[in-house]
Amino acid sequence: MLSNHHPMRIVSLVPSATEILALVAGPDALVGRSHECDHPSEIRSLPILTAPLAAYDPSKGMPAAVVDQRVRSQAAAGSSLYTLNEQLLEELRPDLIVTQALCSVCSVDPDTVFRAARAIGDRTGATPKVITLDPKSVDDVLDDILRIGAVTGAADRARDLVVHLNHRMLAAQEWVNPYLDQHVVGFLEWTDPLFIAGHWNVQLIERAGGLHPLNPTTASARDGAAAGLQQAQRTAKPSRRVSTDDFARVSPGAIIVAPCGLDLAQAVAETRALLSQPWFAELPAVRQGRVAIVDGNQMFNRPGPRLVDAFEFLVGWLHECPELIPEGFPWLPMARLSPN
Repeated sequence: MLSNHHPMRIVSLVPSATEILALVAGPDALVGRSHECDHPSEIRSLPILTAPLAAYDPSKGMPAAVVDQRVRSQAAAGSSLYTLNEQLLEELRPDLIVTQALCSVCSVDPDTVFRAARAIGDRTGATPKVITLDPKSVDDVLDDILRIGAVTGAADRARDLVVHLNHRMLAAQEWVNPYLDQHVVGFLEWTDPLFIAGHWNVQLIERAGGLHPLNPTTASARDGAAAGLQQAQRTAKPSRRVSTDDFARVSPGAIIVAPCGLDLAQAVAETRALLSQPWFAELPAVRQGRVAIVDGNQMFNRPGPRLVDAFEFLVGWLHECPELIPEGFPWLPMARLSPN
């Protein structure tokens, strides 16, 4: 917890945790970040402790297929995708390091972080505390906010933030009419090969009144249907690869292209590549212009407070209530794509 003698010094190696920490502990508590931590803007001047290996850097504009192939090659070789500057980490003297265990593609692996923390302790006699986040649902994300609040001595601010985010979620969900036909939503977390939504994104789709038949949420036997206010008991499996035939078979009436780790311009480029393929161009959602392109690096694929912004967008877009879409939300409708 925060000490009476000095403020806690925190390093965040996960963009979602950085956002949570900035809201709960305050941006001044952070002394270091990962190369992907970019929100809020106040943290961008902090020292950067991680870097992608040259073979894997989506920011270089590599096509999705090339990124996928290089990730698989690195994984097969047992190599990490990122480096951690352990010397700089020690120089920053963190009391707390926040990392994640959800996805080896998203950030430096936790084993590397734990080893670095132990090495710092061996050399200095002060081992930084390491907490590992592993959210798989919307409610896990809210629990992580409370957990970070507890460990940073900001439990009250964390609780207030969770109450506020829950209120926004419920307010948006009031716009969903359960008696109308539900939209089959094709949500792409990667485009070549196709990876569909998993974990919290499926929850968001279903709570927004959509269907995600290729990877739906399920409830455990003890939870019954887990309908209504019990929706939190329905969880989904991780994002998974599907064939183009399987994706086309469910005839999505709405498609969201939000590749993980790619910004809006890169997502637009990947969408153009999809539109050049006959199987995609013939989908009902494409023919009807119901395709949304979203900055997946900022929204949907970052399990932090802005998942609520993503949910408000989803409800507003699916139900044609543009007033619900947060101002400045980073997206583009397919109709606004300029000609090649």
